[in-house]
Amino acid sequence: MSLSRNERRALNRSNQSQPRYLAQVPRAAWPAHNQPSLIEVWRSRHYLVQVFDEAEGVQRLSVCRTSHNGDSWVDQITWDELMQCKRECGRGDRDALEVYPADRDVVNVANMRHLWLPPAPVPFAWRKR
Repeated sequence: MSLSRNERRALNRSNQSQPRYLAQVPRAAWPAHNQPSLIEVWRSRHYLVQVFDEAEGVQRLSVCRTSHNGDSWVDQITWDELMQCKRECGRGDRDALEVYPADRDVVNVANMRHLWLPPAPVPFAWRKR
């Protein structure tokens, strides 16, 4: 998705009007969509986080930046930034996993990261004692 210079300027102005930290977007303010599993949307000046209710109690956080470089949405979201987004949308107490699928299952259409939150702590995570 390519944006013109004027569109990028408008986006930057809009981003600056958003809160510094993620805030939940009321459902009435969501754009029209056909994704029944979408249960929450969070927005800050730097990130958009969509929360999906997946099978068997798993939630998925789709995280992307809100800035655009002219050719695509800016990528390179760090581990610390993903942790911050998870925490700011109320899931700091939950384990999350990022999946790197088999080559045959790769879908890479946007600069977006996905965190999968199982309903229970994962048994193989490191824990502080």
